[in-house]
Amino acid sequence: MVDKLGPVDVREDVHISENVVLGHPGKDKSEKLREGVKSGRSPVLVDNGTLIRDYVVIYEGVELGKGVEVGHHVLIREHCSIGAGSVVGSGSIIEDNCKIGEDVSIQSDVYLPSETVVEDDVFLGPNISVTNDKYMDSNIEPVVIREGAKVGANSTLLAGIEVGKDTFIGAGSVVTKDVQEKEKVYGVPAKKVD
Repeated sequence: MVDKLGPVDVREDVHISENVVLGHPGKDKSEKLREGVKSGRSPVLVDNGTLIRDYVVIYEGVELGKGVEVGHHVLIREHCSIGAGSVVGSGSIIEDNCKIGEDVSIQSDVYLPSETVVEDDVFLGPNISVTNDKYMDSNIEPVVIREGAKVGANSTLLAGIEVGKDTFIGAGSVVTKDVQEKEKVYGVPAKKVD
């Protein structure tokens, strides 16, 4: 059963498994849904060749590019875009207004907070946590992960940093400052290694 709670544009050759919710209302529209109002909402776009597995919730205004694969128990909040050929692993959470490029590999249980930017050809290992609020005072500082970056399992990226193009972050690292293009970093806190 697929619940369509808002407008949905599903293209050709798409497979949507059981217990999927498409078009869940955003933060400011939950009350309207309770009242049965479904108009005036941003549509969900599911492009050709996309696969959405069981128990996925996708909010309004989300765009999934061609051939995107979404694992089990994934939450994608409102107004996110995920580029063609990207994979979102099971148990991952992508908060609102995130921009994810093409051919991105997001492994299981990754957390991306609001306004995170992930460019093309990025690899995010399992259990990565990205933050966007250093002092928990609602001062959002998004993280940007540039093209070709690879981030190892169980790493944490702190608010406001930029991970440069073609960088490598070792597993279990805590990244507290920008990582320059083609740098390799590792550790707690992460430091440059040769």
